Amino acid sequence: MIILTGGAGFIGSCVLAGLNALGREDILVVDHIADEPLKENNLKNKKYKDYLDKSVFLEKVLAQQAPQGVEAVIHMGACSSTLIQDPEYYRVNNFEYSRHLARWAMDQNIRFIYASSAATYGDGSKGYSDADEVTPALQPLNDYGKSKQDFDCWVLDNGFQHQFVGLKFFNVFGPNEYHKKDMRSLVLKAYPRAAAEGRIALFKSYNSQYRDGEQKRDFIYVKDAADVVLYFWGHRNVSGIFNVGTGRARSWNDLARALFSGIGKPGTIEYKDMPEVLRGQYQYFTEADMTKLRECGYRKPFTSLEDAVADYVTYLKDRRHL
Repeated sequence: MIILTGGAGFIGSCVLAGLNALGREDILVVDHIADEPLKENNLKNKKYKDYLDKSVFLEKVLAQQAPQGVEAVIHMGACSSTLIQDPEYYRVNNFEYSRHLARWAMDQNIRFIYASSAATYGDGSKGYSDADEVTPALQPLNDYGKSKQDFDCWVLDNGFQHQFVGLKFFNVFGPNEYHKKDMRSLVLKAYPRAAAEGRIALFKSYNSQYRDGEQKRDFIYVKDAADVVLYFWGHRNVSGIFNVGTGRARSWNDLARALFSGIGKPGTIEYKDMPEVLRGQYQYFTEADMTKLRECGYRKPFTSLEDAVADYVTYLKDRRHL
């Protein structure tokens, strides 16, 4: 059996689709749908053995009543919002929850693959290397990033990187993110207006090194992100903490132009004020160092920004799910 937390979420549901494509249906999906009914659509047409709410599953783990015969825990579940002003919530939901699952997996000799984040890199002043000696020095800009950083450091402090796989996802976008509210990608947020009016609004830059819209991120398509997860599920001999990006930073202007191209119409880019709450924690540049992932044997090329956006547009036209 495979346990997939966050299995009704964005990346998790795409991993579930990938497991199904590989013939695996003996999957326990763990998530919390009660407050996010849109997540139910991510499970439609998917095959899995059972579903448990995340709180119920944790209770079973702590009570030593978790399922037997588990070969892997793919832990994609977490609060991924960067906007919540509650560090204790992140500590309990992201750090403590992950630590309980990790200890249980270690005790049971179960493969443990978990989601970290590029938010751990903060303002980028320490670079974007996923080398173990670099990780402890990183300084995230928000509580979400700190919760992921704390767990990465806990893994390293205990030497668990030799058994676990941590995946630092960069800017993931694509189908099945419809439920993510303010944390949806720009492509999803901007699509309706871009398709109807031919206009997109981007944040102004508040950093003199970057012109408006030229802030850069490492955008990675969710299908590629899921493929990396499945690679580590299928290669039990490879462990460590790895970046999951494309290795190529692209600007928000590039993303906007790719969306207009995918829609098939010319468009106009507008620039709007960035909310005050974001200005002090905004990442102006991210670019994954992909050396470590490539050296461990992952060879599949990543989808270009233009091809990924064009593919995503085919889903957005009728809000299809992966």
